Amino acid sequence: MNVRGEAPLDTGAITSATANPAHIARGAYLARAGNCMGCHSMSGGAEYAGGRGIETPFGTVFAPNITPDPKTGIGSWSAAEFWRAMHHGRSKDGRLLYPAFPYPSYMNVTREDSDALLAYLRTVQPVEQANKAHALAFPYNTQAALALWRAMFFRAGDLQPDTQETAEWNRGRYLVEGLAHCAACHSSRNGFGATILNAQFAGGLMPDEAWYAPSLASPNEAGLQTWPREEAIQLLKSGVSRHATVSGPMADVVYSSTQYLTPQDVKAMVEYLASIPVRERDHKETTRASSAVLDRGKKIYEEQCATCHGDEGQGVPSIHPALAGNRAVLLHTPNNLVQVIRNGGFAPTTAGNPQPFGMPPFGQTLSDEDIAAVASYIRQAWGNAAAAISAFDVHRVR
Repeated sequence: MNVRGEAPLDTGAITSATANPAHIARGAYLARAGNCMGCHSMSGGAEYAGGRGIETPFGTVFAPNITPDPKTGIGSWSAAEFWRAMHHGRSKDGRLLYPAFPYPSYMNVTREDSDALLAYLRTVQPVEQANKAHALAFPYNTQAALALWRAMFFRAGDLQPDTQETAEWNRGRYLVEGLAHCAACHSSRNGFGATILNAQFAGGLMPDEAWYAPSLASPNEAGLQTWPREEAIQLLKSGVSRHATVSGPMADVVYSSTQYLTPQDVKAMVEYLASIPVRERDHKETTRASSAVLDRGKKIYEEQCATCHGDEGQGVPSIHPALAGNRAVLLHTPNNLVQVIRNGGFAPTTAGNPQPFGMPPFGQTLSDEDIAAVASYIRQAWGNAAAAISAFDVHRVR
């Protein structure tokens, strides 16, 4: 099956050139850069054997088996078929793939890197494990719906270098907009699940709506425009820096992916991310919590939080993050703060931070009203000026 705009598909076997050790090592590195294992492996399961469910507003999409098993994996795929999946979002048999597989980003990966990635995947342990059927309601479970979505929102293309920028900047852009697929999480989406025009990197709720991926275009959220480069590099390599600690889904990214990238590649990514044009949200009037709520929140904070985070929310650098002026605390969307209070906050174990400090979960001991009170207090104490959080806001994040 082919469509206009797609090159004719050759179905020849992978050449011997793609199986040399250097090519395989390059593919292994690229698999780290794309965090392929993050979606294509289940906790406690075989690597790359698939089965992990990816929640979307339209149902659950299950990641497929990409081990070289010829029956249930991709052992019979040619390099061209694999490239077509990466670049055009089509499976071996021509079926349209769901964009939960982020081919709108992976289309920017070069053919050479696609071939190297496949060469590596052909060396992992083959696992015979049938793919799970997606749990999607009609009409989202039809190829017709996917064809319509693609007609409206997807055009395959190649990422051309910007000759006005440095080689380092272009390398960073290639990684960020390609295998790292940062925009897949850090972008706002419309009701069809497509990135909103001019909203790339502007922040958005994760597919399961439990976490918020903050804006990379806003220095008030997760933008690196005003950060010292060295501190941003440290955060991506170790998961902690002087002013920040990653947690939640981003902790998984650092643990499984960015800590393994070369210093040169991380520096290039930071260089590109820091160049994203600043776009701030329209500021709305801040809702103040009542004095009763703030008093309740202060009492909880003093009993449960101050020992680590300090009486004035000052924290301990690189151990317990400061809460005063903390961008994650002040986000307009409170999901992340609620999740950390309820489920705990855990930095990833990395070579640069081999024994990270963690925050215990309080969801077993604090009610929704308690969490709302202490979160509101934290967002409005020590000079913080973010909106109050209600018990309904806490409940909605579940």
